[in-house]
Amino acid sequence: MAHTAAGAQLQIASHSGAEGGSGGGRSSVAPGPASDPVIVARSVTAGYENRRTKTRLIALRDVSLEIQRGEFLAIVGPSGCGKSTFINMVAGFVRPLEGTVEVDGQPVRGTGSDRAMVFQDYALLPWRTVERNVLFAMENRRNKPSKSEQAARVAEALSLVGLTGFEKAYPHELSGGMRQRVGIARALVTKPDILLMDEPFGAVDAMTREAMQAEFERIIAQTRQTVVFITHSIDEAVMLGDRVVVISNRPGTIKEVVDVDLPRPRLTGDAKGSLRFAELREHIWSLLQDEALGAQEAK
Repeated sequence: MAHTAAGAQLQIASHSGAEGGSGGGRSSVAPGPASDPVIVARSVTAGYENRRTKTRLIALRDVSLEIQRGEFLAIVGPSGCGKSTFINMVAGFVRPLEGTVEVDGQPVRGTGSDRAMVFQDYALLPWRTVERNVLFAMENRRNKPSKSEQAARVAEALSLVGLTGFEKAYPHELSGGMRQRVGIARALVTKPDILLMDEPFGAVDAMTREAMQAEFERIIAQTRQTVVFITHSIDEAVMLGDRVVVISNRPGTIKEVVDVDLPRPRLTGDAKGSLRFAELREHIWSLLQDEALGAQEAK
């Protein structure tokens, strides 16, 4: 599926000579912490091509990365650096013209039941109740479960996100945080191997955001799913991620992949007050400070 904006078509092309993360002589494909990669991107460059003017705006350049099974990978970078473009390639919303983005060793050629997306803007159907919004994720599946199994899955997903008792409520009757929990439940109900999250907590207030971070850390500890999580918040990336990928200003390249060696659980402990958290946060900010200023100047 192609996305268009102002007459521009998103196209993906592969270039040789991938740029790895800086520091420590990383390989061209930034490796994960183990040896079971589930997502592999190789030398991928993404650009918005305007056919009328025959120009191309490069969003990502030569990005290569391995994401391990069961890993929580956070991606941070300035606005417009291609973070959402990357996650859309993994989701299958954008199909590469050259090069590969692979899931479980197979090139991504479209969407699949092994991946689910959680968006920032809730994306709920206002005329459907909470349970029917969650059920919607299974309704158009080719091999959907029986009705009894669907009902059991909906109940399980709503229990995981703490919404038992709100099955018959409508979106307008819920707070922003509760609406986003419905979106997370809708992603969980299909039992995907991979959760793709594009700033899922960006639309809620600061207190709700921290509460949802803790809740999501608990959920993923139970489900053991692979998570690719986009955020503008360094604190959020460090508190949730096993690794943090730092992306440069457009055209986005991997500046560094930072290992987060804080013990879990983090959100219910004292990780945020630890010296190590402060060191990691300061290091990532040092990588992003000039990039963030460059992004503002580009505007």
